[in-house]
Amino acid sequence: MKTEFDIVIVGGGPIGIACGLEAKKNGLSYLIIEKGPIVNSLFHYPSNMQFFSSSEKLEIDEIPFISKEAKPKRDEALEYYRRIVTSNKLHINLFEKVENVQKKGETFTITSNKNTYTSKQIVVATGFYDLPNLLNVPGEDLKKVVHYYDNPHYYAGQKVAVIGASNSAIDAALECYRKGAEVTLIIRGPEVGQRVKYWVRPNIINRIEEGSIKAYFNTTVKAITNDSILLNTDTGEEEIENDFVLALTGYRPNFSFLEKLGVNISEDDKKLPEYNPETMETNVSGLYLAGVICGGMETHKWFIENSRIHAKMIVKNIVLSSVTT
Repeated sequence: MKTEFDIVIVGGGPIGIACGLEAKKNGLSYLIIEKGPIVNSLFHYPSNMQFFSSSEKLEIDEIPFISKEAKPKRDEALEYYRRIVTSNKLHINLFEKVENVQKKGETFTITSNKNTYTSKQIVVATGFYDLPNLLNVPGEDLKKVVHYYDNPHYYAGQKVAVIGASNSAIDAALECYRKGAEVTLIIRGPEVGQRVKYWVRPNIINRIEEGSIKAYFNTTVKAITNDSILLNTDTGEEEIENDFVLALTGYRPNFSFLEKLGVNISEDDKKLPEYNPETMETNVSGLYLAGVICGGMETHKWFIENSRIHAKMIVKNIVLSSVTT
């Protein structure tokens, strides 16, 4: 097995795949390392999820993405990216987790749970979906509390509290309601999030106004018990009966991994990693960032459609750097 490369790409999502394609086109030796299946994060999206972006905006390397509707579903995206990997015979190691990266001189040593590799450059394209933003309240560790939602059938006939105001929470609330769950929506701010998909937001507002879905605004969770959830509302504490809690409060990049690599992270709430926006190279020479991870805590700033260009930027800079040296 080859263990020395021009580029090692950590993360086999759409942007990691795009980086692999670009490296291959430019004759660079490369390896993509993914801790789960192909596009692991997309695989763990809700089974009924529909993208905000239309299919052509999810395309990489100008490979057509044909979907039944203008905005594709999760399974269509899984099929699209899987076919790109298999048809192009991309070098990708699946179900392999990177555990450590060290740099000595101009060479990176990448240690996984299966092997050790060396590379001249490394691209981190790990996204942000692996680490949920925790509530940090008593009872969050109960089995009834989940931070990842899949299928509404599981919650039929149950009292379900959905925490959050963005797309994942709103989609879950509506789907569970349609399958017969008694849904309570708990929102920290004064309204449903403005970034909720434009064809979904009026729907949830109408369900709240007609009383089909109970909503608490300006409310946080104080504690969770086996059969209830305690809320801090703008009129005081309130306890409601509850069977399941879907804490869909967003996710964050693995900042500790970046810091171990030596990447500078801003000290404010945005926690932005340091990189050159023209090349995507970080303050660590030869180490590049691609995709959503570039936005730090501002996970709504980067998507597939506006970060797929990162692959071309990175490989272009690597090729030019090798020519000048």
